Amino acid sequence: MNIYQHFRPEEREFIDQVVQWKSYVEIHYTPKLTDFLDPREQQILKMLIGENGNVNYQLFGGSHNLERKRAFLYPDYLTANCDDFQISLFEIHYPSKFVTIEHRQVLGTLMSLGLKRGKFGDILMKDERIQFFVAKEVNEYIKSNLESIGRAGVKLVEISSDEAISAKELWQETDLTVSSLRLDTVISGIYHLSRQKSQTLFQQGLVKVNWTLTENPSFSCEIGDMISVRGHGRAKIIGIEGKTKKEKWRIIVGKQK
Repeated sequence: MNIYQHFRPEEREFIDQVVQWKSYVEIHYTPKLTDFLDPREQQILKMLIGENGNVNYQLFGGSHNLERKRAFLYPDYLTANCDDFQISLFEIHYPSKFVTIEHRQVLGTLMSLGLKRGKFGDILMKDERIQFFVAKEVNEYIKSNLESIGRAGVKLVEISSDEAISAKELWQETDLTVSSLRLDTVISGIYHLSRQKSQTLFQQGLVKVNWTLTENPSFSCEIGDMISVRGHGRAKIIGIEGKTKKEKWRIIVGKQK
């Protein structure tokens, strides 16, 4: 059976990677730890690994209610615990009385270090506190190379995951009925916009799906997709419940409060 038919063309590379991970565990009978995965990648991994095979998996991001998580794939004779995920938590100390640091600045600085996005987990911010999760194997590199964010000098302090800022996200769930699963149609329904207005958002480069900028309004939405429209906030596809008698789609979306 062609597994690609169930996924999008642009997801083939990641599908191949998951298949290789699974094969590695089956052949060598040893566990495999991945980088941090976004929710769509986690969804794909769950579908490909399954629940009743010789390979098990657990997902963990360093604390509870996090978006980005590492996957630990392991043979059925093992069990997984938090230490297997090799995740560190850093808090950023900076002169908060004099400067303000935004989420995008933290992410931009981390990415400028030359590491893949997959080496970093969630960035947590509350009041003047800023923390981020990272794959433990790049701890020393980050400590040696991250000295400033914007114009602010910073100091990194490694802390226990028990000290993580609460990352509980508030999502307001809504049932929607839409004429199709096209991205522009779904955006119109979520944000109460006209179809023409939603298409303008694409032309202005304001739409991201699964953290990737897209200019394709006909993109077909699936469960797990994260939609971000600059100026309107984030939403995610929680469920697709099928069609109505009038051939419209019933979907469940979560909109971030």
